[in-house]
Amino acid sequence: MEKTVHQQPAAQETVALTAPPLRADAFTLPYRDPVWDGPTDPILVADHLNGEWVLLYTQRRATAPGLTGVEWVHGTGIGAARSSDGGATWRYQGTVEGLIPPGTEPPATLWAPDVVRIGKRWIMYLTVLGGRRTDWSGKAEFVQFASHDLAKWEYLGAVDLDSPRVIDAAVAGCGDGRYRLWYKDETRGSNTFSAVSDTPDDPSSWVLEGVAIPGRPHEGPKVFVLGGWYWMIVDEWRGQAVYRSVDGTGNWTRQEHLGGLILTAPESWDGRPVVGRHADVVPLGGDPGDGGAERALLVYFTHPCWGGEDIGTMAPGPRTRLSHVRAAVLEVRGGVLACTEQ
Repeated sequence: MEKTVHQQPAAQETVALTAPPLRADAFTLPYRDPVWDGPTDPILVADHLNGEWVLLYTQRRATAPGLTGVEWVHGTGIGAARSSDGGATWRYQGTVEGLIPPGTEPPATLWAPDVVRIGKRWIMYLTVLGGRRTDWSGKAEFVQFASHDLAKWEYLGAVDLDSPRVIDAAVAGCGDGRYRLWYKDETRGSNTFSAVSDTPDDPSSWVLEGVAIPGRPHEGPKVFVLGGWYWMIVDEWRGQAVYRSVDGTGNWTRQEHLGGLILTAPESWDGRPVVGRHADVVPLGGDPGDGGAERALLVYFTHPCWGGEDIGTMAPGPRTRLSHVRAAVLEVRGGVLACTEQ
């Protein structure tokens, strides 16, 4: 049974109408970071001012020498690339400057940005840790920045979610006219929690709601609207788990089709499946020549020389640490979110 969702806030609708074209076959050639060969946690941002798409990602130091433990996933900046041909090719732009909050102990670790157009500004939600880290210790919190051009960023402040370890922010407008922030709380079962705000550009405005997706540990939530439903995907380290909601405010139901998982084997390595990790979703619109199916681009990363399960199982060495960014197409048919892996 199909549902019709309530309209999202007008600020997001305006961006959708003015976004530059995006190709369904974007990333046919996977994107590789030219510095450390470790791009992860990708997002796409429509730069309607310049008619381009911006790729932002965590720039893991996969090939950096002399690092111990998981130091290679810390001390990371946010890499950036641009495309003027709908995602067919990408130009590396370096790392985004101005994203280290005041008072952060060096070296700063920046992870998994999300960027939403609100009013006349882009707002970035970013995970930040301070100090040298060789293990998974240390406080992780969200901070917000604002930009008028996706180049210069103004620090707005930190978000208080009553937890010392929150990562992987995802923000979207919901059917009740309010915005929600979904995230992984590593101190509470590594489940997805949510907070709500009427003024999402104000870091102090977020009010904790509670757990949104309980059960099996996961990370990297992403919420989007497609085919009359609100959808959430989360990274279970064995593929992306799929949930849906009528209005995005709660009551998330796991999809039953194929065990509720997509991107379980977009690649293979040494005869084993390589799973798709931490993803972003950008709607492509309807396809009038194919029964009116609505489609979206699913942008994700893989470790091409390793299966991509929990990072604790990764064999040491820079080869297994390598990653690249790929894409697939999502479509909704009969209330089911299906994935066509490129």
